[in-house]
Amino acid sequence: MKLLTQDKFVNKLSLANPIHFLALGFGSGKAAKAPGTFGTLAAIPLVLLMQQLSLTPYLLITVLSMLAGFYICGKAAKDMGVHDHGAIVWDEVVGLMITMIAAPAGFVWLVLGFILFRFFDIIKPWPIRWLDAKVHGGFGIMIDDVLAGVFALIGVQLAVYYL
Repeated sequence: MKLLTQDKFVNKLSLANPIHFLALGFGSGKAAKAPGTFGTLAAIPLVLLMQQLSLTPYLLITVLSMLAGFYICGKAAKDMGVHDHGAIVWDEVVGLMITMIAAPAGFVWLVLGFILFRFFDIIKPWPIRWLDAKVHGGFGIMIDDVLAGVFALIGVQLAVYYL
């Protein structure tokens, strides 16, 4: 069983290139199976570090990561010659950052956020599915995961309020 993909398009990217390294979620996007899930897992250490910050710097890092992601994902897709290849997982990294905005620290909340984000990212309820199909380029790659992150953020915050 191969752990890393041998996909010819993924092999066009280099982890030595900082843009590719980020687009591939620190290398996690090269997973042979479920690269989006591995990309979300790769975001966990970053989110744990960010949770040590107050809300304002957390939001600033998240917004800057999202804005940079429009370029990062678009550039990687262009270099691969494929729009929104599954190995491009920077959008999942940002999606988990969004999910965990103002979430309480703790394993249970992180697991809940992870599960909710993956759920919305995979199921793609309206309007996520529509955006995924209709919007292209780096913005298009990012926007469905940004919105999945917002849906998951709402779910986490509802759980915090009601539990």
